Amino acid sequence: MIRRVSATLLLLLAAGAAAAAPAKSVTLIGRNDLRFSKDHITAAPGQKITVKLVNKSHLPASAMSHNWVLLKPGADAGAIDAAAQSAVDNDYIPASKSDRIIAHTGMVAGGESATVTFMAPEKPGDYEYICTFPGHFTAGMKGVLTVAPEG
Repeated sequence: MIRRVSATLLLLLAAGAAAAAPAKSVTLIGRNDLRFSKDHITAAPGQKITVKLVNKSHLPASAMSHNWVLLKPGADAGAIDAAAQSAVDNDYIPASKSDRIIAHTGMVAGGESATVTFMAPEKPGDYEYICTFPGHFTAGMKGVLTVAPEG
């Protein structure tokens, strides 16, 4: 009886692992026109995602740096961006709003890149991502991660 239960559990675990979506890698370019090269990313619930943010700008870091910040559902992007403006020493990631952030890169100056790996939320839906460098979000540097079952 115990062997049968153990064998069933092993089969269930193996089936769950086989059904999991393969890891996904996404490269985004932070552009001088204050846009990400992709304003929409898709993922399966619980999928492992690696986002690489690249900044190809030749402008000084003080003028054209970027980050990538993925927000939790219901997070007020404008409030997070406003709070970020006083978080220069923390790559414009406001500690007071960290409970509203799923994942983020560090700040990336021209010619640099940063990578973050995280698990997509289990709950299907749209999750906004933004750049919190001063002025970038309000100029339109944002996008959406859509989490939906594959099929």
